Amino acid sequence: MQPSAPAFSPAPDAADRERLLHGTHHDPHSVLGAHPGPGGVVFRALRPYARSVTVVAGGLRAELHDDGDGFFSGLLPLTEVPAYRLLVEYEGTTLETEDAYRFLPTLGELDLHLIGEGRHEELWTVLGAHPTVHEEVAGTRFSVWAPNARGVRVAGSFNFWDGTGCPMRSLGSSGVWELFVPGVGEGELYKFDIARPDGSHTLRADPLARRTEVPPATSSIVHASRYEWGDGQWLARRGEIPVHEAPFSVYEVHLASWRPGLTYRQLAEQLPSYVGDLGFTHVELMPVAEHPFGGSWGYQVTGFYAPTARLGTPDDFKYLVDALHRAGIGVLMDWVPAHFPRDEWALAEFDGRPLYEHEDPLRAAHPDWGTLEFDFGRREVRNFLVANATYWCEEFHIDGLRVDAVASMLYLDYSREPGQWTPNEHGGRENLDAVAFLQEMNATVYRRNPGVVTVAEESTAWDGVTRATHHRGPSGFGGLGFGLKWNMGWMHDSLQYMAHEPVHRKYHHHEMTFSMVYAYSENYVLPISHDEVVHGKRSLVSKMPGDWWRRRADLRAYLGFMWAHPGKQLLFMGQEFAQGAEWSEAHGPDWWLLDSAYGAEPDHRGVRDLVRDLNAAYRATPALWQRDTDPAGFAWVVGDAADDNVFAFLRQDAEGAPLLSVSNLSPVVRHDYRLGVPDDIPAWHEILNTDAERYGGSGVTHPHPVKPEPQPWHGRPASIRLTLPPLATVWLRPA
Repeated sequence: MQPSAPAFSPAPDAADRERLLHGTHHDPHSVLGAHPGPGGVVFRALRPYARSVTVVAGGLRAELHDDGDGFFSGLLPLTEVPAYRLLVEYEGTTLETEDAYRFLPTLGELDLHLIGEGRHEELWTVLGAHPTVHEEVAGTRFSVWAPNARGVRVAGSFNFWDGTGCPMRSLGSSGVWELFVPGVGEGELYKFDIARPDGSHTLRADPLARRTEVPPATSSIVHASRYEWGDGQWLARRGEIPVHEAPFSVYEVHLASWRPGLTYRQLAEQLPSYVGDLGFTHVELMPVAEHPFGGSWGYQVTGFYAPTARLGTPDDFKYLVDALHRAGIGVLMDWVPAHFPRDEWALAEFDGRPLYEHEDPLRAAHPDWGTLEFDFGRREVRNFLVANATYWCEEFHIDGLRVDAVASMLYLDYSREPGQWTPNEHGGRENLDAVAFLQEMNATVYRRNPGVVTVAEESTAWDGVTRATHHRGPSGFGGLGFGLKWNMGWMHDSLQYMAHEPVHRKYHHHEMTFSMVYAYSENYVLPISHDEVVHGKRSLVSKMPGDWWRRRADLRAYLGFMWAHPGKQLLFMGQEFAQGAEWSEAHGPDWWLLDSAYGAEPDHRGVRDLVRDLNAAYRATPALWQRDTDPAGFAWVVGDAADDNVFAFLRQDAEGAPLLSVSNLSPVVRHDYRLGVPDDIPAWHEILNTDAERYGGSGVTHPHPVKPEPQPWHGRPASIRLTLPPLATVWLRPA
């Protein structure tokens, strides 16, 4: 006689039960929910803390058996799985809800294929938390990439931060985990509860969270944008002229300290009008992505897809960008793909093993900043960053990304001693993975977003930073594909020159002229950024020697020289009105210096007025920007007058119309100073003079047009005689 088969039990078996309770089940949907079984349909639910669970299907109501530890099960005599809901009774309350484990996956095969290949250019649309209607039910789709995890659960404000009842399913070999949770909507807090390979658990913020709590709180927030843009005209015309052939004058801003205490929406009421009044074409925002430590100024990012919650919601940030666009001002944003902090709730060893960082500890640890470097050779990590670049451009209408710390990415031996790094496959020091990543990022951003510009902060002489990716240079590498590059050499040399007493400047004359030796090797921006006015480097005006009058005169002359020099301009907030103190993120610019009650006229207002006039003259003079990358657009008149501390050069636009810039960086007036000029200009008219009284200068100006004389000079057929003001720059155009 054959032994009888054991009676069928709808309860989960011991192995499934153990894995579900410990959060290590790869396919909870195969156990939980409703499934055809022997003699009917098996219903299983995992509802920790519930007193009872009842299946409601049409007119059918059936209470499931309590199997302990939050498990409930039952076998109902049905011929097929019905549409059903669960009635869950807790202490003091009863909830009727959809069952998360009756739904098919929300991610399609194409999405998973693209993620696996590292080619999903809209990664933010599939990973993260997305309020959605799935199979006619409202809820939120959660998905996360965690290939080393033994299991992943969602924990949040909607389940009392206990993820036991919300295990996610693994979607094949993609490393992606997914769960649609009915009834969860916008504003809910959440994190991912990850079972690591060693069996321990870690609670992690969503790497693709689009909204976060206000630091120091670290939870992610379910978010859906409701913003309606009003900048269509701006977007339509921003790509009409290539950036390197257009005026490009940038005001760099740290949003949290520009006017401390203002939100994104309050900034939108003040920043566009201030920047517009000064005539800058763009603002550059120091990093906006979420970061835990405010003192990092945003350069240690944990939420790469979320604008910092310190100043408002993501839609509030969109409102600010929109307001700047409607005021005719472009928006650049600092972007930080070089590294990330080690916070245990963020990206570091995200699923229990190195994931976003390199698996080699020597490659992973950034030697300078105590952070971790991304593994640019891992296609999913590269995808995370490339998609992030396009995300800011497409979701927030950002006009340009200034990429931070490019040099630290490009070199394997960056800040490392011998023995602390391993050469690449060719025996060189170049990080080939980082080169490929930057090329892919730039190519993708430019292909998807016409009119957007990428800008590299690259402090070495890497060949081809702004060369197209398909053009190979002498090094054998294709170009990195950036649109512009910060000219760190010009910044360093010119500030070093200006720091010398005028009597010593003749020995350092080359520091102001050397930039023209390489000016056309890249498409350059001349940056006087926040980095130059912090950490004991002093503010821009305080770098100048001498008494207060001479310092301001030097600053005005330097700005005039800078705005006339080939390349675009960038000036950090506070320097436009000669702030004497270094910048501090704790209190921002010293706006009180502009108050006439403190004697601001003309000490500080004069410098601000000069910046306004520099921008106005710059934008109105194509010679100053149209041929920034064309050697034919520049010519020295005199570049070797070291004993005089004088620099004079011509800029020309595409039609040949010139502007003459003359800088006298000595504190003496130079009378009848002869300069060679073309012989086809009947007269020259002064359009800007940094020594004008309204700027705080001594008032040595040329009120009347200056006529050339037929005397050849400086290798030119004619010449003019000027009275050069002390410590000043003068611009002249044909009258």
